[in-house]
Amino acid sequence: MPRWHIDIDRYLNPWLAPSVLPRLPYPLAHFLGYRTERTHRATPLGNLIIIFWAFLGIFGTLSLIGLIAKNVPEFQSRGVPLVVGSFGAAAVLDFYAIESPLAQPRNAIIGQLIASVAGVSIAKLFMLIPDFESIRWVGGALSCAVATGLMALTGTIHPPAGATALMAVADDSVSKLGWFLIPVVMLGCGVMLFMALVVNNIQRRFPFYWWTPEATGEYWRRKVTPGDLPTLELSNENKSAACTSSSSGDLEMAKSIELDDRVVISRGLVQVPTGFYLTIEEKKLLETLSLRI
Repeated sequence: MPRWHIDIDRYLNPWLAPSVLPRLPYPLAHFLGYRTERTHRATPLGNLIIIFWAFLGIFGTLSLIGLIAKNVPEFQSRGVPLVVGSFGAAAVLDFYAIESPLAQPRNAIIGQLIASVAGVSIAKLFMLIPDFESIRWVGGALSCAVATGLMALTGTIHPPAGATALMAVADDSVSKLGWFLIPVVMLGCGVMLFMALVVNNIQRRFPFYWWTPEATGEYWRRKVTPGDLPTLELSNENKSAACTSSSSGDLEMAKSIELDDRVVISRGLVQVPTGFYLTIEEKKLLETLSLRI
């Protein structure tokens, strides 16, 4: 039976430039999520510390977004809600579940962008129907489904974005914004990302990656052909952080293991049998786990 599967990263990653974070001044790179072997701390924090920073981050970020919405004349004249409802769920991801692939910048920004465009587009189409109010619920369901499909295809699944797409059709206070919803959501996402970079990098690390934990730029380095290897290699900055408490010998040992039908997870390396199917989200989850070993 044929396997219907699209992995967009397989085609994009080789063409993307390698990370520039290692070349930035370290104080700046630190607050962009970069860690070196010397500075990375593998000691886990207690949940009370995590809750403390999550509380400060969520409260401060949503308050700031509300303050901006309340004091920008254009927002007031268009009746923009103080805080778009989906930002609440996004804040929980961005300040508490920061290790989740769903919380990384690619998902949080591009996922919301895709959902906003999909939601507004479907809302505009349904509004052309004379009896729009009686079938608004169909449009809301369709917009959420379309947004989810597009996010899955692009590797940008972000659950709060599903709410954004739904509200773009089903919620009067949001649907009336039309295309103006897109800059509103993008501004909120930008503020949330900035606050997350500041708050989460004081005692933790965020993001774990900006685009993908896998290596990028292989085409430019002329090392491998895309898709040839089943090994899920981490990008350079993630490798350096992952190897804090393990020697290079450990990684070489992991590479020499005969896989057979096993999935091997070691610090900085994930190996799967050739032909073994993993979704994008499953790959990113395994790679994130490998950084915590």
